[in-house]
Amino acid sequence: MATKIPAEKFRKCQCETHHATSILYQILNKEDGRETKWQQQYGSAHRSKGSKGCSCMDRRVVLKTPEATCRRASEVLLKTLTFIRNLPSFYHMPWDDQLVLIQQNWTPLFVLGMAQERVDFELREISAPSLLKKVLLNQPLTATNELGSSLEASLAEVQKIKNLLWKFWDLDISAKEYAYLKGITLFNSGCHVLKWLPYVQTLQQEAQQALMEFISTMFHRNLGRFAWILQLIASLQDIDADAIEELFFRPILGEGTLNVLLLETLHIKPDWL
Repeated sequence: MATKIPAEKFRKCQCETHHATSILYQILNKEDGRETKWQQQYGSAHRSKGSKGCSCMDRRVVLKTPEATCRRASEVLLKTLTFIRNLPSFYHMPWDDQLVLIQQNWTPLFVLGMAQERVDFELREISAPSLLKKVLLNQPLTATNELGSSLEASLAEVQKIKNLLWKFWDLDISAKEYAYLKGITLFNSGCHVLKWLPYVQTLQQEAQQALMEFISTMFHRNLGRFAWILQLIASLQDIDADAIEELFFRPILGEGTLNVLLLETLHIKPDWL
């Protein structure tokens, strides 16, 4: 079964729907009424932290228009890789440091690119009804289960992506700011296994300093904007790479691996490639 998810609902948890307390809903989804009442009273605070009580973790979604959306996602990825390839400072590092930085940071870089290019997308929710639900709704017991699709992603993970995109768009970030943000994200000094860690730390600090000076000049020393943007950058690290790969790139990759494609495109050649 498939239902369209309105874009305006992505600012709140998808569990917050009017039918959450119905008896039939509880029976069909095997929920305990006492737990539902507790969620009504306290759930909103816990859902924002990824609470186990939030059923969004179990709900699955696919792209409503995969061909168009995947094409735009591929364009974003290509622009992201072009940005990296045009940084001599990146290729001055040992290849194993390049490998670590790409593997750990391609996801936040990609989401930054999605934000800069203002790539929005619509979703369809897919579900596998329980046997009881099929009987009560008079559905064929042999109905195809859409959950068998390899292109699905967790609604909770996609909701995090959507929320972050809206936050970036609300700030109306300029192209110059995005360039600095990509530098801050790529040269992630939190990757402590790097051989050239002091070098990477210096590059990240330089990007942060340049961003702060730009904001100070263009926004009348509004350093609150600088702090808010840095907080958004930190939130990008929570995006699940597997969800990005399955949702936007699986139709293109087939059985391939995005990590390998990224390294080959950037001419990074570890021994196992």
